[in-house]
Amino acid sequence: MNYTITLFYAGLAGLLLLGLSFQVVALRRRFQVGLGSGEKPELERVIRVQANFCEYAPLALVLLLVLEGSGALSPLILHALGIALIGGRFLHALGLSRTAGVSRGRLVGTLLTWLMLLAGSLLAVGMAIGSWWFTLAG
Repeated sequence: MNYTITLFYAGLAGLLLLGLSFQVVALRRRFQVGLGSGEKPELERVIRVQANFCEYAPLALVLLLVLEGSGALSPLILHALGIALIGGRFLHALGLSRTAGVSRGRLVGTLLTWLMLLAGSLLAVGMAIGSWWFTLAG
């Protein structure tokens, strides 16, 4: 099986994570903080941006991978899920990097990520149940 769609979005996710990690390192150097946030709100915020990415992206990419591997979905659907994930994580990072409060980027980014996870999860569960049903019925 060729996983080029997931490969593409995993590559973009890796680049985004590197960018977020660079922000953390740059602020740690600026504030001379080796571990934690040193109670610096700006540093605490970029640490949270990076951590939030790390909390959502791995499962979302695994979900995209197994959906692609099933061979049951069109590339268009897989790309829509990948775009929602990367776009959502980028917008969330942009919004939260600018302010710890409510922001449009943070809101839209969260919604896109959650919609990707919801749609992908429902597709995966539905496909699994369908497969089991046909196995039991056949």
